[in-house]
Amino acid sequence: MSEHVELTNPVDLSVGGMSGHIFRRGIHVGMAVIPFVFFEWGQTIADTIGVEVPQVVSIIILAILAAEGIRLKLGITIFGQREYEAKQVSALAWGAFGVGVVFLLAPTEAYAWPLILSLAFGDPFMGELRRRGTETRSVVIYSCLFISAIWIACWHFFATPLWLAVIFGPLCVASEWPRLRYIDDNATMTLVPLGLILVLEPFLLIMS
Repeated sequence: MSEHVELTNPVDLSVGGMSGHIFRRGIHVGMAVIPFVFFEWGQTIADTIGVEVPQVVSIIILAILAAEGIRLKLGITIFGQREYEAKQVSALAWGAFGVGVVFLLAPTEAYAWPLILSLAFGDPFMGELRRRGTETRSVVIYSCLFISAIWIACWHFFATPLWLAVIFGPLCVASEWPRLRYIDDNATMTLVPLGLILVLEPFLLIMS
């Protein structure tokens, strides 16, 4: 069996058809509020339950993975998921894992906001361009510009180094592109850019 999958119309495979597809996209875009919750209330939540903030993140990740394990054991999908996710780790679980690792390894607004917003907005943006039949070259160009704009906005609001937009726009697009069978692009779009951030951090010294 190939480790890559063919590009398909997500509406055709979504539980609930177009309604499920729209719900899935809504969940994706809704991930944009996660950094706000983390930076505004993360410490308060941790203090309330008597643990450290990274422990809260880990608890949430482990709870989601446990729920995913139960779902896979039962072989079920929920509204908005795709049919093939009954037998493999879902995009939602991969996304939760990727976002959680961002908060564990790069818990600063300058990094977390652009990384998570690139996933929350960039992935649906690319997916909808493809679904509408946009040619590949145009999808790449528009997506690189769109995600670079996200990083520029984060430079304005969260002091993300501006020059990172030049690198991470194309990198996030490239990270989404492989159609891997068992690793969803929700993971690669966070973990691949995060890896480069961690390599660059000794020079940027934002988390010092």
